[in-house]
Amino acid sequence: MGQTQQTGSTEEIDIKALQDMYKKFVIECPSGVLFLHEFKRFFGVDATGEASDYAENMFRAFDKNGDNTIDFLEFVAALNLVFRGDLEHKLRWSFKVYDKDGNGYVDRSELRSIIDSISRIKRGSKTDVSEPHLTVDEVVDRILDAVDVDRDGTVSMEEFIKGAQQDPWVLSMLRLDMNPTGWLREHRRKSAYF
Repeated sequence: MGQTQQTGSTEEIDIKALQDMYKKFVIECPSGVLFLHEFKRFFGVDATGEASDYAENMFRAFDKNGDNTIDFLEFVAALNLVFRGDLEHKLRWSFKVYDKDGNGYVDRSELRSIIDSISRIKRGSKTDVSEPHLTVDEVVDRILDAVDVDRDGTVSMEEFIKGAQQDPWVLSMLRLDMNPTGWLREHRRKSAYF
C-alpha cells in the first residue's frame, strides 16, 4: 500500500497514487501544463460542440492563478475538490464557473449562459436539466428569485451559497456543477486520472 500523509482534516493523501497521477499527467501534458484546447481534447469536447462553453468555464475555474493553463497542482486541487470537497467548497467552485468575467458577481447573462450549456449537455445525454415545462429563461428567473436577496440583478458568492443551501430546487439545478465528476467521466478520453 502507498505511503499516506495526514492533512489538516481527516483526509489522507496517498503519495504513491499522487506520484502515479503525476507521471500520467506528464505523459499527457509533456509541457507540464494543460492548455484550453488540450483540456477540451483530453475530455473529448468538440471545439464548438454543446459542451464547449461549459468546458471553457470549468477550465477557467480550475485555473487558479489565471495564466490560461492548468498545471499539475491546479489539476490535483480540482480533483480533490471534485472528489472530497464539502458542499460549501463545491458551491464556491461552482460560483467561479458561473462568474465568467471574474468580477465576483453572477449576472443574468452569465447565469443564462451556463444554464443553457448545462441544458444542452443534458439534452445531449438524454437527461433534462429542468422540469420539462421550464425554459432556460424560466429556470434562470426562478434561480434569481431564490438567490438574489438584495434584488440588484446580480448574485454575490454569499447569496449563491446561501441560496443553494436553502433551496433544494436551486441546488438540484446546479447539480451538474455540484458534481462535475459524472460530466468529466462522460466527456474524457481514455485516462487513468479518474
